[in-house]
This record gives sequence, C-alpha cells and structure tokens, in this order.
Amino acid sequence: MMALWIAVAAVLAYAYGSLHIVKQYERAVSFFLGRYWATKGPGLIFVPAFFAKLQRVSLRIIAMDIPPQDVITRDNVSVKVNAVLYMRVRHPDRAVIEVENFIYATSQLAQTTLRSVLGEVELDQLLADREKINGILKRIVDERTEPWGIEVSAVEVKDVDLPTEMKRAMARQAESERERRAKVIAAEGEYQAAGKLAEAARVIGTQPATLQLRYLQTLVEIASENNSRSIIIPVPLDLLTPFLDAAKKVATGEKQLPAATGTPLPSTTPAASRQTT
Repeated sequence: MMALWIAVAAVLAYAYGSLHIVKQYERAVSFFLGRYWATKGPGLIFVPAFFAKLQRVSLRIIAMDIPPQDVITRDNVSVKVNAVLYMRVRHPDRAVIEVENFIYATSQLAQTTLRSVLGEVELDQLLADREKINGILKRIVDERTEPWGIEVSAVEVKDVDLPTEMKRAMARQAESERERRAKVIAAEGEYQAAGKLAEAARVIGTQPATLQLRYLQTLVEIASENNSRSIIIPVPLDLLTPFLDAAKKVATGEKQLPAATGTPLPSTTPAASRQTT
C-alpha cells in the first residue's frame, strides 16, 4: 500500500513538473527528445519532463537600439549615425531553430546594413531624405530576417553626428543662402515698387493737379502728428524754370550792353541846345 502511495505521489510530482503556464504574449517552442515537437501556448501546457524541453519566445514588439556607427558617405564625409529598429517574432519555431540568438543576429545585421546603405548616399540626402533612407533600411533588414521568422516594422535613423568643421561650413552655407534670399526679395520688391511708381507717374501726368493735391494731403498727415520737426516740401523744377530763364536773360543783357555802345555818345551842352531851339 505504501508503494502505491509513493507511485501516485511520484506521478503527481512528475505531472506537476511537466505543467507550464505560458502568458498571452508568449509562445513555447517544445522539443521532444531533441526534435521539434510543437509551438504551444498561451495558457496551461503539458511538456513531459526529462523527455521534452521548451523555450519561451515573446511575441511583443522589441525596440532595439542600434549603436552609433562610423559611416563615410558618398561625398567622403565622416559621420556617426545611430538608429532604432522595431521588430517582432512572427514564427517562434523559426526564430528558435533557424538562428541561435535572433536578437543578437538582427542587431548585427542592422548595424552592417546601416553602414552599407548610408555609405551609398550623400550627406545632403542623408539629412533631407530620412523617410526614403528609413524605407530602404527597413526593406533590406526585413528581407534578410524573414527566414528567421522575424518581422521588422520600422527602422528609423535617430541621430546624425557631424564633425565640427562640417557644422561650421553648413552654418556659413546657410547664412549665405539667407543673404541671397534677402537680396533677391529686396530686388523683387524694388522692381515691383518701380512698376507701381511708373504707373502712378503716368496717371499723374494726365492730370497735373493731382500732384498738388498729393502735396496738400501729405501736409495734412504731417500736421496731424503734432511734431516740431522741420518740413521740407519738394518743389518741381518746372515752376522755377521761368524765373531762372529770366534771371539768365537779365544777366546776359547787362554784360552785352557795354559792347553794343562802343562809340561814346556826343555830349549835349546848354548852348547847343539853345541854338537849336
């Protein structure tokens, strides 16, 4: 009777040791006598102890940080680039059977792919076309890890560390570009203003009185500010032309008068005048 109880206790202990609880986000890849048996879970599963072995695999998305890589771009600029990779296990049996450590293998593959892809692009493309480069990295790593049962959802370039000299050169380039844009905008504004002024001059030319009305309106605007500054009113040269011409004629006549009267006039005496009378 004692032996029976011992046998029952041994069976219960063996059964208890063979029971495993697999969580909702896990799967258990089991091997029976060294051969692949099944992928079990989630919940309570039975794996015979001493004859079978299981390995748990998480199905959650893993965010893997890719260490900074020294990369020489296509235009021979040395930069340090790090990225982040998002992956998850789609087939737990492949992730366990096809590769020894799928996390380490995926990390190494992502590092080498990052260096090879960024070595084929220029620095401006690396800084401007992040989305395109991320798509290329994701496609390459996903294709290489598909036989391992790994699905790569995204690869994002996180940071690009530029040399100090390159940062200074880019700052000078940006400053020159801003100055060029400012000069172009100023020139465009001058061109438009000149066109408007020419159009206004044509309108005023048809009605000269409008210019005087504009002067009066300007005086009203200045007087409304209650300031004590000097007011300078421009006067058209056409108004001063007659006075200038008259002054020139007077000055010219005074200079030519002595030359015209070269012989002295005869002097008239009272006697001669009386004789004549």
